[in-house]
Parts: sequence; C-alpha cells; structure tokens
Amino acid sequence: MKEFKYVITDPEGIHARPAGILVKEVSKFASSIKISKDGKEVDCKRLLALMSLAVKKGQEVVFTFEGEDEDAACEAVGKFMQENL
Repeated sequence: MKEFKYVITDPEGIHARPAGILVKEVSKFASSIKISKDGKEVDCKRLLALMSLAVKKGQEVVFTFEGEDEDAACEAVGKFMQENL
C-alpha cells in the first residue's frame, strides 16, 4: 500500500472539470485508489463521490493506493495533481 498527501493549490479547489479528468486518469489502473479529506474516504474512480468531498483551496487530501500497479498509479496521480490542482 502506498499513500501521499497533497494540499490543493487551485483557486477553485477540486471542481468538476479536473475531477472528471482525475477520474479518467485513475480508472486506467487496476489498483484501488481512495482519496480522503477530514476523515471521509471515497473511491477516487467515482466522480460523484469525489465531488462530495467538496475540497477547497488550501485543504489537504490523502491518496491511498493498493493493488498490483499501485506504484505506477501513485506516480501518475502525483504528477496529475501537481500539474492540475
């Protein structure tokens, strides 16, 4: 299992457009990918669940990866977050 923390820098937080792109990105991987904020954890492959976290700028999220391709998934999601959020 791998995990990393990320503080959102986008002024809009995790809003619809990047959330949709993130869901597409994580759906490429077989691993279970979860995102959590303030103790609430959801499946990162489900757009409505991701949006339900209502993540704003400056808030910290934690990504958790578990499965056969967790290393590649962690690297790809980390890169995505730095470039987009």
